[in-house]
Amino acid sequence: MKLYNLKDHQEEVSFAQAVRQGLGRNQGLFFPAQLPDLGDIDALLEQDFVTRSSRILSAFIGDELGAETVRQMVSNAFQFPAPVAQVKDAVYALELFHGPTLAFKDFGGRFMAQSLAAVSDANGNITILTATSGDTGAAVAHAFYGMDNIKVVILYPKGKISPLQEKLFCTLGGNIHTVAVNGTFDDCQSLVKHAFDDAELRQEVGLNSANSINISRLMAQICYYFEAVAQLPKAARGNLVVSVPSGNFGNLTAGLLAKALGLPVKRFIAATNVNDTVPRYLQDGKWDPKATVPTISNAMDVSQPNNWPRIEELCQQQGWGLNELGYGAVSDEQTAETLRQMDADGYLCEPHGAIAYRILNEQLQAGETGLFLCTAHPAKFKEVVEDILQKEIDLPAPLAKHGAMELLSVERDNDFAQLKAVLQAVQD
Repeated sequence: MKLYNLKDHQEEVSFAQAVRQGLGRNQGLFFPAQLPDLGDIDALLEQDFVTRSSRILSAFIGDELGAETVRQMVSNAFQFPAPVAQVKDAVYALELFHGPTLAFKDFGGRFMAQSLAAVSDANGNITILTATSGDTGAAVAHAFYGMDNIKVVILYPKGKISPLQEKLFCTLGGNIHTVAVNGTFDDCQSLVKHAFDDAELRQEVGLNSANSINISRLMAQICYYFEAVAQLPKAARGNLVVSVPSGNFGNLTAGLLAKALGLPVKRFIAATNVNDTVPRYLQDGKWDPKATVPTISNAMDVSQPNNWPRIEELCQQQGWGLNELGYGAVSDEQTAETLRQMDADGYLCEPHGAIAYRILNEQLQAGETGLFLCTAHPAKFKEVVEDILQKEIDLPAPLAKHGAMELLSVERDNDFAQLKAVLQAVQD
């Protein structure tokens, strides 16, 4: 598999190199030079989740790692389902919260851990540096916890993720190091980028990233879109509209890649909260990020989404107009109203899924089938959801366990010198 740097097309790397590097020169994202031909899509959709996902990912990377190795990686990573639930007539939820940290990031995080283990020198030092607006942190922490020769440093905005989200990854210790940054998620992402720009530091600590900028995470997410369509009525194929709650836009990128590979999806909707850089851009053509606003859908509190260049590149490659994307932005008040409506209709959701559901319902046309992504378990936002719905939510076992544990994070300012000191200190 060959991938090129979106900021420097002369830099072309293998899958193994892209996984190890994370980013290319000038903080450029890697992108596949060519998409594989998956053959008969209907036959592919008849296969089970692991078999089908192995086929898809082998089509990308089988020439480097071998089909059997890829299958074992997928089998190790995808040990939980991605079920589809019907919410009402012609509208379905893809539930991506049945993994160990109760969020969709488990798919990408665990496959990346398998990928890095497969392509890394066992004697080399590796430091995973990543920023999280909520769910990435737990998925990455649990995926890499206890792995030899790999240290993990996770940055998150202090006070801007839910308490249970924080407890799920800031209580592990061992090779997992967590930093509460006095700033926003965008500040955390900027610190990560700054670290990758420091060539001496990258070499010193063996720096890598587990954000959705890493191609292995993104490729893993393609697979659950195929799994969703496989579970829907066959009559839905061809008239399917998929609404994706979007923050850093890796999830939507994966969905569009699935469509480019032949998955029958009529159109996608980019659903955001009031941090609406992309909806405004799609409306007026002006890229104008504003200061990040804290919301009850905190994992989407992103004003400068890293993955957007991949979407523009893919649309250009495929000859798709950006105006073919649906879009919409939802306020906290509208999110709360939608959660109450969904609960009254018999489906318990959380803020991110509710945003995708609301915009889907606003834009779904007669004869179409709608699918929205539920990216996290409602209990991960227990305080917010209970306050809105005025009822108690039971804690799943992983949250109950970590909720009772002590936070191990250190607090740092939005200052690169402080981050550099942390990265050097964890090597001891």
